[in-house]
Amino acid sequence: MASKEPSTDKSIWGKNSGWKYSVATRYILFLLLALLFYISLASKLLPERYDIQVNTKSEKNIVSPVQIEDSKATLKAQEAAAESVQPIYPLVPLRNDVLVTQILDRIERLNQDVDISSSEKVGIYRNEIPRMAKEFVQNFVSANSTNEAYSKELLDEMQRVIEEQTYRIPEETFIKLPRLNSEDIIEMKSVAREIVSRLMLNEIFDAQTARARVAEMVSTSRLDDRTSREVVQELSRLAITPNKFLDEVATKEARVEKRENTPPVFIKQGDILVAKGQLITPELYELLGKNGLLKDEVNYWPELGVLLLSALLSLGILMFIRQSDPGKFKYNNSQLLMLLLVYVITLITMHLTAFLQSDSQIYVGYLAPVAIGAILVTLLLETSLAYFSVIIFSIMASVILNVRGELFDFQFGLFAAVTSCVAIFSIHRASQRSTMLKGGIMASLFGALIVFIMLLINNDTWTTTETLYSIGFAIAGGLLTAILVIGLMPFFEVTFGILSALKLVELSNPNHPLLRKLLTETPGTYHHSVMVGNLSEAAAEAIGANGLLCRVGSYYHDIGKTKRPIYFIENQNNMENPHDSIEPKLSKSIIVAHARDGVEMLKEYKLPKPIRDIAEQHHGTTFLHYFYHKAVRQAEEQGIEPDFTEDDFRYHGPKAQSKESAIVGIADSVEAAVRSLRKPTVEQVESMIEKIIKGRLDDHQFNDCDLTMKELDIIAKTLKETVMGIFHSRIEYPEDVKRPKPPAPSTDETASGTTATS
Repeated sequence: MASKEPSTDKSIWGKNSGWKYSVATRYILFLLLALLFYISLASKLLPERYDIQVNTKSEKNIVSPVQIEDSKATLKAQEAAAESVQPIYPLVPLRNDVLVTQILDRIERLNQDVDISSSEKVGIYRNEIPRMAKEFVQNFVSANSTNEAYSKELLDEMQRVIEEQTYRIPEETFIKLPRLNSEDIIEMKSVAREIVSRLMLNEIFDAQTARARVAEMVSTSRLDDRTSREVVQELSRLAITPNKFLDEVATKEARVEKRENTPPVFIKQGDILVAKGQLITPELYELLGKNGLLKDEVNYWPELGVLLLSALLSLGILMFIRQSDPGKFKYNNSQLLMLLLVYVITLITMHLTAFLQSDSQIYVGYLAPVAIGAILVTLLLETSLAYFSVIIFSIMASVILNVRGELFDFQFGLFAAVTSCVAIFSIHRASQRSTMLKGGIMASLFGALIVFIMLLINNDTWTTTETLYSIGFAIAGGLLTAILVIGLMPFFEVTFGILSALKLVELSNPNHPLLRKLLTETPGTYHHSVMVGNLSEAAAEAIGANGLLCRVGSYYHDIGKTKRPIYFIENQNNMENPHDSIEPKLSKSIIVAHARDGVEMLKEYKLPKPIRDIAEQHHGTTFLHYFYHKAVRQAEEQGIEPDFTEDDFRYHGPKAQSKESAIVGIADSVEAAVRSLRKPTVEQVESMIEKIIKGRLDDHQFNDCDLTMKELDIIAKTLKETVMGIFHSRIEYPEDVKRPKPPAPSTDETASGTTATS
């Protein structure tokens, strides 16, 4: 992850100035980001408009920019679908076997009445039996009038059809009925009920057809008596009625449902609506107007929708950055400009890929290096913002790479999300350039996998050739992503002064000219710098700061000592300390100058600003108390009034502006102090570290950085553990002078070989 300058919202309070910290510039950048989204989306979501009139010929082909519904064709298809619905004839179970049983029961009871003559019985049968059949139907209708299964229209239709097909029993049958005895009627009931039940199980539209089968079924029954067979035959024919009736309400509802469920007829995206030279008819003109393709019938709602969507995406990024570190704004405008440029590059690559697509070659869209933006944001800014950007890039990919005529193409959105997330996961701890190639390869593999999964789900819509092309383009897109990222990273690092993790690892190479110079000319300082790097990296990682930046910054923090190496004790081997023979003011100037000299050397070799800041700020404005007390003592011995103040014996600063600079400064002092202990113990190390941190805290050296008291406690504990792991025996400091103790010994005061002594 790239090193970030300590921006926050300091511009609001006037602490930083210039365009990098301007609030107005910040929001202008977000407006430009929204404009970028609008331009990208509008080109795909808003159709081109044409200046044409009715009864004129088109000067060029007018193609459908999106999938357009053909209203007339849709209406025609709906009517055809409705006409295809056959009339609905539901089966109504009347239980006609009950009717024939009721009639035979009535005959049995009446025949048992000896007070009624046979002729009177014939008259009764002639009136009651047809009435019983009619009342049976009426009772069914009354009982089911509230049943939702049968509409009133269906019941009325049933009564009408049954009445039209009512069977009329011959007169001679009524004459035979009084002759039947109870034994005959009991046997007739079972036969008649069985015949009616069996026939009514079938679908009956015309009762006459079913009644024609009754004679055959009676003749094969167990009835032997001729009269009984004739009566059963006639009564069964009376009881048999139609049981399937036209339901006009259900038929209308089915036709309406069929009409509504008929899919619209669409003109596909890219299809020619009007050919060049074709006459513009009123129907064509109306079709173009309804779909917003005419200049004189502008519909501003789509533009408003795209504008709001663009603003929403830009606002989402703004709020994510704001909320990810409450109370601060994490990035300065230079970094936001870089973020905008990353989005521009990513969307341009998508549009270039979309230009190569066609309706028959949709799979070309998988060539788009959709993960390039996510990788660049990860390497240049931070991982959490990269994951949020994946959401934005997925939405944009589903629109830009969409050629199916829909608003969004889920397949390309999912492809962008999967490949981008996998790439972020692969390179979020990148320490070598080859890691970017690894990220591209992983994006290729998982891109091919997700494409294959989508092909399996839609296996009926893809040919073998399309499948191979889709997977091949997905693999090529991942490799193209790696190539572009590797090529673009140096551009961003140089243009924006970005110190990425990859750049830091390169700068930590001992073969760098400055590190070789440090090793060959000042081996003591080189060893000191390496130790400070180990300490500061551990402390920074313990509080979530950039440990790699601390380690590499430590390597270069004392590079200024190479100009006057012998004036620093770690480089004095078997020689007198030159500070013993020069004025304290001159000693102070030499020691203080190493920070300024280091910055100049780092600028000369074009090292990034965060490295220069550590070299410049690691001492802050700390007080060189030893040389101050030495100067005071000399003035007292000479009997003169001192012409200097404590401020003359301080580093020029500035104070640490970032956590990393402050941590390197603490580690620098700790390493120099602990190095003087012969056999350090836990108590000695802990006391020394607490004394150094408290001294800097009391001296207000942490006022300009974001270190909290809790973080300082964590740093102290981590330094103690790290020191006890790497230091063994060191030279002990001389005893302090019997003067008021300074806040904490400065690293380069101990480097002079002396501290304030009594």
